Amino acid sequence: MARILGIEIPNEKRIEASLPYMFGIGRPTAAKILEHAGIDPNIRTGQLSEDQLVRISQVIQTEQILVEGDLRRERQSQLKRLTSINCYRGIRHKRGLPVRGQRTRTNARTRKGKKKTVGVKK
Repeated sequence: MARILGIEIPNEKRIEASLPYMFGIGRPTAAKILEHAGIDPNIRTGQLSEDQLVRISQVIQTEQILVEGDLRRERQSQLKRLTSINCYRGIRHKRGLPVRGQRTRTNARTRKGKKKTVGVKK
């Protein structure tokens, strides 16, 4: 497996399909990276030379694309900021409820978890 910025990507796939294995890089970003690096997107990852791998990593760093740990830390800090200032979105994150205005009377099981029946006792 090829390593770019310390992340293993599959050798047998096209480089355009292998780059999205890195957290923070999708298909459009992968195409943009390869265009800037001047690499054919149809070449297999295992066939890339060491020089080409270095060019890809340089493009990622010069374009300041956040990947893996840096991106995760950034997203985590944004959530912490929302919860610390007690805004509506932060409170929803804290309580584990949908954040973007979805209904919760029915549905929302992914965020709320397994259904808990609340009944009246006699």
